[in-house]
Amino acid sequence: MKPPTKSNPNAAKSETCIIPRRSRLGSASVNLKILSDSLGVRIAQRGDELFFPDSDPSSVELAKKAVAALELLPIQGDTPKPWEVECLASLLKNDPDIDLESFFSSYRPQLGPDRLVAARTPTQRLYLEAISQNDLVFGLGPAGTGKTFLAVAMAVEAILSGQVSRLVLTRPAVEAGERLGFLPGDLAEKIDPYLRPLYDALSELIAPEKFHRLFERRLIEVAPLAFMRGRTLSGAFVILDEAQNTTGEQMKMFLTRLGPGSKAVVTGDPGQSDLPGGCPRGLKDAMELLPGLESVAFIHFQNRDVVRHRLVRQILLAYQRRDRSRSELKND
Repeated sequence: MKPPTKSNPNAAKSETCIIPRRSRLGSASVNLKILSDSLGVRIAQRGDELFFPDSDPSSVELAKKAVAALELLPIQGDTPKPWEVECLASLLKNDPDIDLESFFSSYRPQLGPDRLVAARTPTQRLYLEAISQNDLVFGLGPAGTGKTFLAVAMAVEAILSGQVSRLVLTRPAVEAGERLGFLPGDLAEKIDPYLRPLYDALSELIAPEKFHRLFERRLIEVAPLAFMRGRTLSGAFVILDEAQNTTGEQMKMFLTRLGPGSKAVVTGDPGQSDLPGGCPRGLKDAMELLPGLESVAFIHFQNRDVVRHRLVRQILLAYQRRDRSRSELKND
């Protein structure tokens, strides 16, 4: 790569920084390219130094901070994944003065010696903080923002550390726009497809042998929401997923299951319900009735909090633009 030229008076002619561990740069330094594209700054590598040719000084400072933060990223293994680097760049673009060391070190569920989960967006950090400090938390927002995954991570940490005696995960058995008809097998096999996303989250957070031990001892329970009626859940960490598909009665039933020493997290997307038209919405009721109650918190995620594939955020924005256009045409 050529060194900075003199053609641009705003160029950062002598700005350099030491590269982090090469494993943090990824294969063929792909993570440097992600930072370069995300922050709009050229990054050139020469030996153990990085250069920022023909770049605005303010952009260079941001890039240097991002490069240094590659060492701070709490990750599995030694190489950050591309989406983790994209989240890092987004953090800095939204708040250039953010203290990343403090951000990444607070409210990190510890699931084992080499397994921890950390917030990737400011809203995720608020969410983890709210779960640790309140008895009932609602995580609301679009798909891909980590609502369920982070709630399960906090629940797993709570049971492994002895803060609660059991973990209960539930969701309504509602089909997403399809009528699947008769499903073969026993009851467990019939409801398994509805609960699979919860099993997926658990499998990412707990080693298989440990999960099976906890499951066999009934310290972890995954069940449809209909099975919650009549129960009192004491000393439990309870998660209700896909809450936008609960009816008013179901939501009331779930919320009144909590017993002494219990903590509950409710996750859902208020704008995406699979309930038939005219059916009362339980999540909407809770959002209207419960704000202001002691030890109840509502955390609202936005498109900028999406941490799945970068296309997910773009897809959500495309649908929102379409919906706005339709609404404007309807009002004209």
